[in-house]
Amino acid sequence: MKLVVRVIEARDLPAMDLNGYSDPYVRLQLGKQKFKTKVVKKSLNPYWGDEFSFQVDDLSDELLVSVMDEDKYFNDDFVGLIKVPVIRVFDAENKSLGTAWYSLQPKSKKSKSKDCGEICLNVSLTENNSFMDWNSKFEDAKIESSSASLGSTSRSSSPTRSEIASSNEDKLQEINVANQVAQICNTNGNIRLSTASSTDLNSGTIKPQAISKSGEQFYEVMMIMVSRDHGNEVPSNLSGGVLLDQLYAIAPADLNTLLFSPDSKFLHGLSNVQGKTDLQIGPWEFDNDAENFKRVVTYVNPATKLIKAVKATENQTYLKADGNAFAILGSVSTPDVIYGSTFKVELLYCIALGPGLPSGEPSSHLVISWRMNFIQSTMMKGMIENGARQGLKDSFEQYASFLSQNVKPVDLKDTGSSKDQVLASLQAESQSDWKLAVHYFANFTAISTFIAGLYVLLHIWLAAPSIAQGLEFTGLDLPDSIGELIVCAVLVLQAERVMKLVAQFMQARVQKGSDHGIKAQGDGWLLTVALIEGSSLAAVDSTGFSDPYVVFTCNGKTRTSSIKFQKLDPQWNEIFEFDAMDEPPSMLDVEVFDFDGPFDDATSLGHAEINFLKANISDLADVWVPLQGKLAQACQSKLHLRIFMDNTRGGNAVRDYLAKMEKEVGKKINVRSPQTNLAFQKLFGLPQEEFLINDFTCHLRRKMPLQGRLFLSARIIGFHGNLFGQKTKFFFLWEDIEDIQVASPNLSSMGSPIIIVTLRVGRGLDARHGAKTQDEEGRLKFHFQSFVSFSVAHRTIMALWKSKSLSPEQKVRIAVEESEAKSLETEESGSLMGVEDVSMSEVYSSVLSVPINFFMEAFSGSEIDRRVMEKTGYLNYSCTPWELDKADVYQRQVKYRFDKRISCYRGEVTSTQQKSPLSDKNGWLIEEVLTLQGIPFGDYFNLQLRYQIEGIPSRSNGCQVKVSLGIAWLKSTRHQKRITKNIQTSLQERFKLLLGTIEKEYADRRLSS
Repeated sequence: MKLVVRVIEARDLPAMDLNGYSDPYVRLQLGKQKFKTKVVKKSLNPYWGDEFSFQVDDLSDELLVSVMDEDKYFNDDFVGLIKVPVIRVFDAENKSLGTAWYSLQPKSKKSKSKDCGEICLNVSLTENNSFMDWNSKFEDAKIESSSASLGSTSRSSSPTRSEIASSNEDKLQEINVANQVAQICNTNGNIRLSTASSTDLNSGTIKPQAISKSGEQFYEVMMIMVSRDHGNEVPSNLSGGVLLDQLYAIAPADLNTLLFSPDSKFLHGLSNVQGKTDLQIGPWEFDNDAENFKRVVTYVNPATKLIKAVKATENQTYLKADGNAFAILGSVSTPDVIYGSTFKVELLYCIALGPGLPSGEPSSHLVISWRMNFIQSTMMKGMIENGARQGLKDSFEQYASFLSQNVKPVDLKDTGSSKDQVLASLQAESQSDWKLAVHYFANFTAISTFIAGLYVLLHIWLAAPSIAQGLEFTGLDLPDSIGELIVCAVLVLQAERVMKLVAQFMQARVQKGSDHGIKAQGDGWLLTVALIEGSSLAAVDSTGFSDPYVVFTCNGKTRTSSIKFQKLDPQWNEIFEFDAMDEPPSMLDVEVFDFDGPFDDATSLGHAEINFLKANISDLADVWVPLQGKLAQACQSKLHLRIFMDNTRGGNAVRDYLAKMEKEVGKKINVRSPQTNLAFQKLFGLPQEEFLINDFTCHLRRKMPLQGRLFLSARIIGFHGNLFGQKTKFFFLWEDIEDIQVASPNLSSMGSPIIIVTLRVGRGLDARHGAKTQDEEGRLKFHFQSFVSFSVAHRTIMALWKSKSLSPEQKVRIAVEESEAKSLETEESGSLMGVEDVSMSEVYSSVLSVPINFFMEAFSGSEIDRRVMEKTGYLNYSCTPWELDKADVYQRQVKYRFDKRISCYRGEVTSTQQKSPLSDKNGWLIEEVLTLQGIPFGDYFNLQLRYQIEGIPSRSNGCQVKVSLGIAWLKSTRHQKRITKNIQTSLQERFKLLLGTIEKEYADRRLSS
């Protein structure tokens, strides 16, 4: 059902602005659905005439209508509100309250202003879909109410907030009475839900009556089951396989009504198509403990060439009903067939909310799965299962065809257009400097300091000049008492705090740039993430707010959002696209930080991981993600995301990926058939985009070797074994793997090499039953051996691991190890472009007790060079040899990553260094240009350093080092001073540690010699 609300006009609104008027608009909310009207400028009797439509999932919800006054510079002012229970509209005549005036109520009873004006609304309920093909017309069920209807409200008499709340409580109490049916009635074996007409609430008795052909009663029971739902998950598919998996353009509640309502004609029409006869549909009824809602359907299956016509009995039981998801388990018995008393066929009907359609209408995802339940053991088990599988396949092909004739099926590709529609509607929120100023200065400190300052100025203006006394002289006026001294100290402290607030406000005036709007490049798997908003983020600043921004990481690539200054519930509405990937991504890491500068240890406000193998991509189209971490869990922080994944290559994506792997493995890899891929997906419960690359027969080494098959795909490595009916099955992601080693063959491994896969700490816990050992740090180790072709298996595993799971720094290290003598690519230019144009300032100077020759070894690429850099916090350090660029000028390139002590983002640095002797040949000049990647705003600037190392004539074992810094700004930003100060402070500490490490290395060499 839909709740249609027309906001017509308002009258006698209070004036909220200084000009004697208001700028009113209306906000409407039902559950999580929100709308608002246009703003009417300078009016106390505004007219809107706007109409809105809400999807109704629960009759106990309330429509919240709030009238607000728009404020250009400050937060919008609250005028008044009205709450309309949906169940009141449902009980009204024609399910409509008509056009009526409602008195607006204040936020709380303590509010001084009781007269908030009136608002004119038209509220009604309408149908989502019509099933004229099966029924004359399906009418929504009515639950009788003992309260007066809102529809009788007149223009002159408006219902008050207390009256509406009271009537809603009566209605909810009445529903609770219906929930206790099983405890009130205990007659005639089964307890059957009665209709409202047979219920006497005053006497407290309920007459048993089955739901036979009343759709209204069925709808009433569904509402009761929704209220009793405990939030349990929808049951997983049955082990026999999926018979039907399809999206339909219909709401889940309406599809449930169509398929299972007692007055639906669907089963009758389906029976005619399938040739079934003697269809008898029993009434829905509760069992003795009122926990299960079930019915019995009997029919006679048509005769075939092999089997005569047989009678079948299907017991249908509701397992879940929460308004958006329904699960019904059917158990079909056919005792008249051969061995029919030994088994039952179980069918699971799962109806879930599907992705939104471009038209804005809801969709439903219907999945029907099956399994054989053998009551008795029989040697004909395999034959019975194969016969049932084929019969069910044919039957549900007719089921799907007949359902598609009456309810429009939705192609998954068609839902992709909703992505463009959703993303096009997002608009980044603009931050007003005035609103930001209110956040900083609307506090006791700023206001009290302002008042005290005015008071002091007024005092100075009124007071006569004082006579110099004590140690005072003309122009110097000292405090004449302890009281004056204390007052001066308080004023100075207050002024200092206000100056800090002013400095913070100036730093926060302009939003920083982000990756929002950067288009993805290439063809393949495209991942698009829409960051909508955050909720209840932790406050870590002294102002009681945070400066949050979000970093998304997928396949080693990062995307960073803009910074929302002084926000706990920020609105982003930003879109991020990741460049095309050869294989579908496995994980998306999300982390929220509080911004304090690119080199400061930013505070993490929470993090989350989204596993695309365990989550349905359609469910991620609109999802609230709870954040993990101490701060996030304490505040119950969460992010609102919309995630989409598209394959622009179609079937060519798999072929292109396999072709790339063939080069790494050195062996032809064939594309698996759709049937093989489907079986692989069903075996491990993987999404349909997952494809099998290769599989190998091997042994899983635990206490006893277990023979099975090792399956390799683009995102997982999985194992399946079956020993005497005991199945062992698990998988983990390539990203979970920390290391892969090969152990030499020995007697215990039956002369076969062993591949030892070590997972990262805390990873692959779902697969721990397959691990041989677990080390002290909690890392799981898996042992695989006895491969038929060990070399092919090992090469394939290593190629997939390198391409998928290695971090960027690991890939750099492996590339350096493999190339050995190969040097990194150098710049063709002979000079450092732009060094002369950047203003350099000295940031550090020191005299070291180290000879110049030893100091220069720290820039030579030697073991001392590497050791000094690693101890200073520069990881994965690699450099090219010095090469003569021109006369007396040498050049090399350097790469490394920051340790977490330097930057929590662990960014990567690529630098070009040049060295040349000083003019007096008494030292060296080293110039360096650094490019930073992987840190916020690293693309805004380049760092340029100049080391001047000079010998000290009076000291043979000493030298003087001067370091100058320049920042070349590549993009304009009004926060250059803030970032510059942050960089200078950080680098001064780095230089102090670097030079101190060189001195220590020299001292250690002298001691060792």
